[in-house]
Amino acid sequence: MLAEMARQAMLDRGLLPEFEDDVERQVAQIAGAAKGEGDESIRDMRELPWCSIDNDDSRDLDQLTFAESAGGGDVRAFIAVADVDALVKKDTPVDRHARHNTTSVYTAARLFAMLPERLSTDLTSLNEGEERLALVVEMTVGGEGHVRDGGVYRARVFNHAKLAYNRVASWLDGEEEMPEKIARIRGLAETLKLQDHIADRLRDRRHEMGALDLETIEARPVMRDGEVVELRREKRNNARMLIEDFMIAANGVTARFLETKNLSSIRRVVRSPERWDRIERIANELGERLPPEPDAKALEEFLVRQRKRDPLRFPDLSLTVVKAMGAGEYVLERAGEDSTGHFGLAVRDYAHSTAPNRRYPDLITHRLVKAALERTATPYSDAELHELAEHCTSQEDAANKVERLIRKSAAASLLASHIGERFDGVVTGASAKGVWVRVFQPPVEGKVVHGEEGLDIGDRVRVKLLKVDIERGFIDFARTRK
Repeated sequence: MLAEMARQAMLDRGLLPEFEDDVERQVAQIAGAAKGEGDESIRDMRELPWCSIDNDDSRDLDQLTFAESAGGGDVRAFIAVADVDALVKKDTPVDRHARHNTTSVYTAARLFAMLPERLSTDLTSLNEGEERLALVVEMTVGGEGHVRDGGVYRARVFNHAKLAYNRVASWLDGEEEMPEKIARIRGLAETLKLQDHIADRLRDRRHEMGALDLETIEARPVMRDGEVVELRREKRNNARMLIEDFMIAANGVTARFLETKNLSSIRRVVRSPERWDRIERIANELGERLPPEPDAKALEEFLVRQRKRDPLRFPDLSLTVVKAMGAGEYVLERAGEDSTGHFGLAVRDYAHSTAPNRRYPDLITHRLVKAALERTATPYSDAELHELAEHCTSQEDAANKVERLIRKSAAASLLASHIGERFDGVVTGASAKGVWVRVFQPPVEGKVVHGEEGLDIGDRVRVKLLKVDIERGFIDFARTRK
């Protein structure tokens, strides 16, 4: 049921759930992974102890990482990103499909991949035990977390170990013994510990600049025999944060590389919060005071204090802040212009470039980078980049709505046998369209259809479950006093 609902939701929002015949024909004609034979500009970096760190069930591997000491307290870090463009050329059938959807859509019932599976999970994926072409982002990280000496180039790489977030985090935290895959690869343990160390440096530096340390609770529906049996929370850990920090840094290096080449690009931006006034009021209710104008540094300091004061409820505060900030978007960044920047990450230069198997803006960025490296004409005009930025924002919004609907339908299915029960929660949305609340356990969101007057984002409430509509993803609550 959920799988068909997901497919229909894709169609309703103008997304393509299946690949056309011409896409399948193109993929069938591809003999194998790109080799780059005869291109002397492609470096051979296969012997480095590269590894991937991702979810246990991930099959579309976009990045590998490595780090080494550069002396004097500096560390040289490397991020290898799958060279999808080597097989997916602009304006081919596969590219046109990817350009239309612009992103992979992940639902509990079904994955709608941006690229055909033979590419995204095989020929363009940085799979364990396979040689692949990649764009490598190289940077030097100083003792205070400053990134300098960044560069981008093409290389051949080899994934020596496919690792999972939770196992790596447990080992880094000293809770479990070293995973066997790490132990058997010479130098891998050392580079992972070094990566963890400089990720901390990068994170601390961003927080000093005002990056927000948010911790929203993501609940993933768990299916068994076609039925939703659980909503499982994905917790942040050291390994996840390591990869996040490396990718943020790599996206910054890539953006600055294009800027030095005087090339326009697509940037990911988050403008000043839409509801800063609401964030101010929440701080006041917690006995704090924020400036009247958006101030990332002040907000981050407030969040740090609240995390220490009430760690159990911090995810709820984080969710409230996220809702009040509003959505990110893609924009054209013309060469030489000042960047809007990313408010939540406290970075000025941010070009998505690290997930080309599942995100089209990253593939666009790679084509721009390769044109710069090869000193050929840019593959996109400013007008085309502007149009693509708007399209990618629109399609990402549509994809998010599909994922959100199926999450709600899965949650409604799980709650169907709990009508009449009461729950504690926090208000996550309040507008003319209605008031929404996320209950703490299980972590699901629904609409307050009775007693919603006077509620606003961040308010704590107790609600009673009135009814669910699985097909429409509706969960209706009434506000109650006990």
